[in-house]
Amino acid sequence: MSPWIFLRGLTRESRHWGDLPALWTARGLGRPTLIDLPGNGTAHHATVPVDVHGIMEAVRATARADGVAAPCRILAMSLGAMVATEWAQRYPGEVAGLVLINTSMRPFNTLPQRLRPQNWAALIGMANHWHDRARCERTVHRLTCERMDTRDADLAAWVTIGQTAPVTRAAALRQLLAAARYRAAPSAPPCPTLILSSDADRLVNPVCSVRIAAAWGARHLRHPWAGHDLPHDDGGWLCGVVAGSGLASGDATA
Repeated sequence: MSPWIFLRGLTRESRHWGDLPALWTARGLGRPTLIDLPGNGTAHHATVPVDVHGIMEAVRATARADGVAAPCRILAMSLGAMVATEWAQRYPGEVAGLVLINTSMRPFNTLPQRLRPQNWAALIGMANHWHDRARCERTVHRLTCERMDTRDADLAAWVTIGQTAPVTRAAALRQLLAAARYRAAPSAPPCPTLILSSDADRLVNPVCSVRIAAAWGARHLRHPWAGHDLPHDDGGWLCGVVAGSGLASGDATA
């Protein structure tokens, strides 16, 4: 059975998956390999390429170094989902399936859809106060999470993550530039693809997932109340839909 790789998004790293890897394994989906994008987590000292292709090549090299056998399956969100798409389109023999969460990309989505304009001021404020991790993480939580019962614990954990593996402002801006510039091939990745979106996503308009799925003829499922960080808000739902999708069993009809 093809191994799973998990990829997070802009400025986020493997520890931001929270309890999802444990839930994933408990559900019988296997033990995923968690790979950080350049600039984040274990790769926070790495130079961030200014395009998604370069980020993908760095992730691909890490997968090889970690001994992840090809073809692999990839669960990824946001910027990580762009990286996963690029990998599947460039090296189709290396990717057996994709689960893409709350992502966006040209040519299917416009800039205001990809990053809601009402959040631009908050993001500029984060950039201007980048070293105030508590303030930045409060903003991230407000923009990406709908589940509030773990908010205090989340913020404490995220501040610690930011202090122990700091993402520089320059790295964050290079990741943002790579995401903004990314243009996927118009044809669908040649592997089973499941697209997931959150109806309450405050950061990325859910219509992005609708349009990508329509263009690719891919299966699309919507979560009714989760925010952009769907794995945080409802990891159990995420594991359940993947377990039932056919991707978990390697069924090519998924």
